[in-house]
Order: sequence, then structure tokens, then C-alpha cells
Amino acid sequence: MEFASFGTLFGLVIFILDIIALFRILASPASMLYKIGWSLTILFLPLIGLILYAIFGGVSATHARV
Repeated sequence: MEFASFGTLFGLVIFILDIIALFRILASPASMLYKIGWSLTILFLPLIGLILYAIFGGVSATHARV
């Protein structure tokens, strides 16, 4: 049995995180333009889009539940 390479595992992790981010985006109460923009960014730029969403698109400190 051959083990998966690092690149394969890395790609799988990014794919799973992208799917999770897309579900979070689509389930959010944000505007449709926000959802379409972030969804397209993540779909066309999976790694960069995920990083950008984690930095800029997540819940801000002013909107976080306490």
C-alpha cells in the first residue's frame, strides 16, 4: 500500500476547508453580493481565497457573540 504524498494531503485539506468556508458563507445572513463575491473568490483561488476569507471575511470583533 502506498501512502499519499504531501501534495495530495495538502490539496485534500484545502478542498475540505474550502467546502466548510463555502457552507459558512452561504449560511450567513450577509447580502447576496457578499456571498457571491466570496464564493467566487474561493472557487477560483482556493488557497488564496481561503486565506483572504479567514483574514477579511470572517466574523469581525464587533459582530462576534460574547
